[in-house]
Amino acid sequence: MTGDRVTHEWLAVVDDETAGSGISPEEAIAAAQRRFPNRTPSLTYRENSNNRPLPLNPLLEQLRPLLDNLPQPVYLVGGIVRDAVLQRASHDIDLVVAFGAVNLAFRIGNALHAPAYVLDKERDVGRVVLPDLQTTIDIAAFRGPTFESDIFGRDFTINALALPATARDASSMIDLVHGLEDIRSGTIRIVGPNSISDDPVRALRAVRQSLRFGFTLTVETEAAITGSAQDLMNVSPERIRDEIVKLIAGYHPDRAVLRMMNLDLLPVVLPEVAALVGVTQPPPHHEPVFEHTLSVLRWLTLVESPDQQPADPAAQSLAALLEPYVEQIQAHLDRPVEGGFDGHDLLRMGGLFHDIGKAETRTVDENGRIRFFGHDDAGATMAARRMKALAFSNEATDHVARIIAGHMRPLLLADSNDLPSRRAVYRFYRSTREAGIDIALLSLADHLATFDGPNDPQAWQHLLGVVNALLAAYFTAYDNTVKPQRLLTGGELMQELGLEPGPEVGRLLSEIEEAQAAGEISTREAALELARQLYATK
Repeated sequence: MTGDRVTHEWLAVVDDETAGSGISPEEAIAAAQRRFPNRTPSLTYRENSNNRPLPLNPLLEQLRPLLDNLPQPVYLVGGIVRDAVLQRASHDIDLVVAFGAVNLAFRIGNALHAPAYVLDKERDVGRVVLPDLQTTIDIAAFRGPTFESDIFGRDFTINALALPATARDASSMIDLVHGLEDIRSGTIRIVGPNSISDDPVRALRAVRQSLRFGFTLTVETEAAITGSAQDLMNVSPERIRDEIVKLIAGYHPDRAVLRMMNLDLLPVVLPEVAALVGVTQPPPHHEPVFEHTLSVLRWLTLVESPDQQPADPAAQSLAALLEPYVEQIQAHLDRPVEGGFDGHDLLRMGGLFHDIGKAETRTVDENGRIRFFGHDDAGATMAARRMKALAFSNEATDHVARIIAGHMRPLLLADSNDLPSRRAVYRFYRSTREAGIDIALLSLADHLATFDGPNDPQAWQHLLGVVNALLAAYFTAYDNTVKPQRLLTGGELMQELGLEPGPEVGRLLSEIEEAQAAGEISTREAALELARQLYATK
């Protein structure tokens, strides 16, 4: 333990009487059992310190009466301790005990009036979930016979710090692996030589945490990651998926992908993206496809939050464009998606995968011109295949595939000198559906990446006009342009024209809806007249 001029001790209590004390819980229990050999004492950790309390989750204070009266010590471990040292708030709480973790989880759940679950019966791991507080409490038995074996079985030294669960300040810190020193130096270091090979998904976690904290991977950590990269093929796809989503959802998704590539991880977990390395493309692109993908991810963070960089010229024009729709766009991106994702995750995945079809479709004609015919559809198919392999939900997979299949459409609309007509907007959303919002946002990042910013002012302003038309139609004229209320039902159409059920009815209804969205008809009578004309000339 660290700390000078401070007295910390464990007290073993029998019948509300302190029966023994010691620097360690084992010493306190041994002292109590000498006095009361046939009794099981409860343990309390006493901390005498004038230091400023660590910023720990307030729920721990609520749990103090319970945790102070158990027959074994309970320790805070992992991220919550690391974040407290870094003066960061942490929602999730990790506790470890020698035994009875699942039982303790249910006792904690009862104390907090929250649901508790068995996460892993064999390994004795339980969980308490408090969704209103966005907090999860995990309680696990030691990873080995002792508390020390649990610490030395962890991934990185910065995550191997611990505190008695009722401690309040850093003077009670338990640091067996020099984690505090590595936090001070901004270093991510493996706890032991097998830290990554024992659980290869830790390689992805190392990348994520290095970016999150701005820390540097040590040479031995990098070597352990590259040496275990192929072992990720043996990890459950769900765990890989969750780490990828966290990496892409971070503030520096471009750096995450590049770092995965440099550490030999990308070819294993996202081979379609790795295949883009070295794929060149013609002007106006100023970068090869892989580097362009990284740039799209970087610009996408600006598109999502232009107010974070108000001095940037691109951010200023983006903020002006998006300001009327900020709340609607935020609601779209914040929406929950089947599988535990949200709209932000899907937009980022769309940006990551948007050009993966280019490696497969690249051609060079006799004049040396590079083409990528059909790369959007090819990429959508490849992305769907990869997302299914990573166990994404059907909803998430279908949405991302739709983003990729349609990602060229706003850019093609911007090639015209005119803004898109109501008919063009209708056809855009008929094909893309809700993903059209993501496509509109992605097109902005795609353009900025292509031109290295708003460096073609005329093209940039025209694209802003196209995207504004698309967003305005969806958010302010949905019932008129995107999905008009039907003027006729299929039954009415069959009765009026004497039609039998079949594809012709669907075709006529679709033509009527398109004409209505284009503003060409607005009444039932006009819809019937159009249907008669279309049927007569089929």
